[in-house]
Amino acid sequence: MIRPTPKKATLFRSRLAPLLIASTCLTGVAIAQDSRTGEATAGSTNDIIVIEAVRRDVPVEALPNTIQLIEADEIDAQSLFSTNLTDIIGQSVPSFAPSRQKLSGAGESFRGREPLYLVDGVPQSNPLRNGSRDGFTIDPAVIERIEVLLGANAIQGIGATGAVINYVTISPSTEDEWEARAEGQVTVSDGLDGDGTGYRGVLTALRDFGAIDLVASIATESRGAFYDADDRRVGVDGTQGEIQDSLSTNYFVKLGWDIDDLTRLQLMVNLFDLEGDGDYIAVVGDRDAGRPTTAIRGQQEGEAPTNEVETYSLSLTRDDLWGGDLTAEAFYREFESIFGGGTFDGFFNTGTEAPGEETFDQSANNSNKTGAKLTYSHGDLPVDGLTVTGGVDWLQDETFQELIQTGRLWVPEVKFTSLAPFIQFDQLLWGDRVLLSAGVRHEDAKLEVDDYQTIAFYGSQEVSGGEPDFAETLYNVGGSIELTEGVKAYAAYTEGFTMPDLGRVLRAVSEEGQDVDNLFEIQPVIIDNVEVGLSFAFGGFTANISHFWSESDLGSRLVANEQDIFEVRREPTEITGFELSADYQFDAPYTIGGSYAALEGQSDQDGDGAIDEDLGATDIGPDRLNLYVVGEPVENLSFRVQSTSVFDRSFNGAQLFDGYTLVDVSAGYAFGQFGRVDLGVQNALDEDYISYFSQAANTRDDRFFAGRGRTISLKWSKTF
Repeated sequence: MIRPTPKKATLFRSRLAPLLIASTCLTGVAIAQDSRTGEATAGSTNDIIVIEAVRRDVPVEALPNTIQLIEADEIDAQSLFSTNLTDIIGQSVPSFAPSRQKLSGAGESFRGREPLYLVDGVPQSNPLRNGSRDGFTIDPAVIERIEVLLGANAIQGIGATGAVINYVTISPSTEDEWEARAEGQVTVSDGLDGDGTGYRGVLTALRDFGAIDLVASIATESRGAFYDADDRRVGVDGTQGEIQDSLSTNYFVKLGWDIDDLTRLQLMVNLFDLEGDGDYIAVVGDRDAGRPTTAIRGQQEGEAPTNEVETYSLSLTRDDLWGGDLTAEAFYREFESIFGGGTFDGFFNTGTEAPGEETFDQSANNSNKTGAKLTYSHGDLPVDGLTVTGGVDWLQDETFQELIQTGRLWVPEVKFTSLAPFIQFDQLLWGDRVLLSAGVRHEDAKLEVDDYQTIAFYGSQEVSGGEPDFAETLYNVGGSIELTEGVKAYAAYTEGFTMPDLGRVLRAVSEEGQDVDNLFEIQPVIIDNVEVGLSFAFGGFTANISHFWSESDLGSRLVANEQDIFEVRREPTEITGFELSADYQFDAPYTIGGSYAALEGQSDQDGDGAIDEDLGATDIGPDRLNLYVVGEPVENLSFRVQSTSVFDRSFNGAQLFDGYTLVDVSAGYAFGQFGRVDLGVQNALDEDYISYFSQAANTRDDRFFAGRGRTISLKWSKTF
């Protein structure tokens, strides 16, 4: 795609010369766990497990990324505590930074970098003007599993510098009869505060008619105010937006047609809307006194923050075409996110105000994506054990940011167009004990920006448009080896890329005579990623240990200006990390397990050529430990106890974050024809804490937010 000449890629490639590309985290993929019973649900590691996000059907051990699968039962169990998908993922994958519990996911990094979100392969992320709202584009009720490919990679194109997160949607499980799923849930704070009560309802109908199959679902959730452990309302972020005091609705339809035994056509439509009610205003806290920002009833000025997303895809699959499998997909996604407003010391002024006068305004990010993907995979070749996968992707992303109160463009319309052919080789050797993989993807991309004018704060600069183009070839290489039965070693070198937040770059031009074609800051971000590890599987015990290095010669991070508006800073970055996960399933229906991640990140912030300054909390999360135990002590009765510990973190020698531990507990009973009832308690010990982002990522008193206190949910569900 779009790459300056790398200074360190040669170093990374030399590290990988003797290594093989990574396979899979066995604890997360080969042994997928039923969250209610603790029983293993996947087959042996020799089974073919189809991971849609990697775009080819090969043994899971041959994949070039550590992979974590979060299955439907796990999603269902975690939804009892939180329907925020980033919370659900973070409970299973500790490299995810802690959730802000806000509509904005700014600072929710993955291995210290940005993840690319997909719904059935359709990109949901908005790297051209990253408003950090891509965690809220679909309801968990229509997700069958979540595929998490850890580390930088280019297999899905732009945006995956930290991970690919693919939401695979539900399909009918029975044939020739209707299946209906109903769910109702009530959530309250432990103080039973009336305005803290939330309600959720889901109704889904599924049927496989034979040649035709159908899924239709509606899910709605009304969230009340959040309360902390001291029974204070959690403060509202009037600018970035809230999930508390909001209403979300998700309409989902998937229609499939098996044209014949080998050919399938499928249409998917997902319409998601989350809108804040705007019924609360912030009462600013005092950081020095340890008093968090709270909220009182009052009407927010302007329009309430919202997310509105429409996703459409049409896919065609053809098996046994000239001996291989063909997949073609066309998609369209329309996204609008409205942010709260303010005057921000005259930041939004038009330049015509009278002395002392200030203009209120608020912005809306808009991104429309149109794309097509073509993939062909062939495994029946003269070379035994060889699978070759090739294809081409086309993407057009049109993005702009509007100031909706005054009708001005804060970010001009940016059109990003890319064409990317790729090919991937997977080779099994030595009785399938050695797995080799290598691939290449070539990105040709172009930006188109018309002439535009910045807002008055930046001097109303006239900026000449342009059409800069970029080309880059991205590689992956590596493999795994079975050292002995149940023990595998693996290593990987992968490259991923993204664009910096172009919207922030373009809107912040403050010098005269600038031309889009010559803006250094718009150069792409190329990530080189190395990973090595060991995996173990003995009876009921599985474990995985891995270490990774991730670096960019021209990284991108955000730094706040005097108005606390974040702007892009380009500089070299390096991140290293360690991850460990383990599970043990007893003969009785009990399973215990846990996972741990430790991350370190630095950058060259003063331009002296030394990468020696710590990355901030907006870039990298704290070390994290997740533990759990699940079981079924008697028939139809199951329980779950889980904890998340995030540890103190210092930045450049100064400790800015005090860690905490949260414990969640749930129990459920299946009443047969009357359905199932589950009771969940989030933050069961009522821990009083300040969120990671609030502690470490800023110094503002109005964004000093406490985390949610003890919260109780009661859910009824039934399949008809």
